[in-house]
Amino acid sequence: MKWGILGAANFARQQMAPAIHAAKGAELAALATSDPAKAEGFRAFAPGLRVMDDYDALLADPQIEAVYIPLPNHLHVEWTIKALEAGKHVLCEKPIALQASEIDRVIAARDAGGKLAAEAFMIVHHPQFTRARELVQNGAIGTLRHVDCVFTYNNAGATDNIRNKPETGGGGLPDIGVYAFGAARFVTGEDCQRVTHARIDFENEVDVFAQVSAEFPGFTYGAVVSMRMHPRQYIAFHGDEGHLTLTAPFNANVYDVAALTLEQAGGVRTQERWPTVNQYVAQVEAFEAAAAGGDYACPLEFSRGTQEMIDMTFAAARQS
Repeated sequence: MKWGILGAANFARQQMAPAIHAAKGAELAALATSDPAKAEGFRAFAPGLRVMDDYDALLADPQIEAVYIPLPNHLHVEWTIKALEAGKHVLCEKPIALQASEIDRVIAARDAGGKLAAEAFMIVHHPQFTRARELVQNGAIGTLRHVDCVFTYNNAGATDNIRNKPETGGGGLPDIGVYAFGAARFVTGEDCQRVTHARIDFENEVDVFAQVSAEFPGFTYGAVVSMRMHPRQYIAFHGDEGHLTLTAPFNANVYDVAALTLEQAGGVRTQERWPTVNQYVAQVEAFEAAAAGGDYACPLEFSRGTQEMIDMTFAAARQS
């Protein structure tokens, strides 16, 4: 499958473009950017890359079969729909939308065009999450009672970063709350019923700290998501007969080695590790398989459920 990228974002250059280049059956063929100088970092591993100065020109290219969109958050819906209408499969960075209702428009465009469109929620393609889902849903920790999650980093000094700008859809919950909420939903297979408490701190009209408590049908949930705290991440699933923890759930093998620790009754403790898996390559290969007719772990309907929980969190904070 021949891929094109809309925008020369740093994340695209550092992670997703190399992953497309490395994935089996994928070819990074084109990049659209208004700054040709930014293309040089992409050509370092894709010397045959065609560079265009116009997004629409890339979408009009009949050779391009799939498009990856790493544009600022407020542009995701617009360009995902444009790419679908141009007959391309679309993998769009998270959050694919800033309100759950906006995802309905993307779903409609996907269904009308018959192409695959998905949010780039790469963690569900990593074996640590498929293993955690299997263990939790098969009763390895007994009845699940509580899920606890932390995902933080500090970008206070990056005033020009799109995450710190309200006009580009910035904020910690849109950026990484997607992972904190979506990870719990994926592993358990449940949807949030109610956000019971949300404290959100804002700077320059973007959320920089959120402490969230919520109820799911079978368990309670607690999370801290922040762009103003020292980097930390984990997610833990606590049942009546065991406890399961992922210590590098979101930036696997970057923050730390991807590892799953299972503690069960009687002091039994086991650990599984995946030190070499690249979840971005796995995502591209899973996307291509789904575009050919297979199942996909993160369809738009799943992404909508996560965005609904984010919407509920902002609503709960306004009411408190």
